[in-house]
Amino acid sequence: MAKSLTTPLHKYIIKLPEATLEYPFGPDAHVYKVEGKVFAIYFKDGKSESINLKCDPEHAQELRSVFTEITPGYHMNKKHWNTLDLKGHLPKSEIHRLIDHSYDLVVKSLPKATKQRLRIQYERLASLK
Repeated sequence: MAKSLTTPLHKYIIKLPEATLEYPFGPDAHVYKVEGKVFAIYFKDGKSESINLKCDPEHAQELRSVFTEITPGYHMNKKHWNTLDLKGHLPKSEIHRLIDHSYDLVVKSLPKATKQRLRIQYERLASLK
């Protein structure tokens, strides 16, 4: 059985509108979804701690060139996903910004009716098209 996460990072992610947590790959991969679509995968094993986040391809490349803690997505499509080493020196605000970016990309890809429902229910999503 998966351990319950109570970290500040988990609390930040799970507060996003309609965010859910699942364990389809076993107890060590914490998979966050919105409307059944993955936007974050958190891993912690011993000394390492990381999170995979969806990212705009051009922005993903820029981030990798600026931050050594950001690499192509581990076990993911390297063009559209980044892995963030959470044991590095990434500012918390940057991690939160990238979580929001990943979440927003997934919400933007949802069917029109679903996006409209989410926009109506959650003011935070009002600007997403």
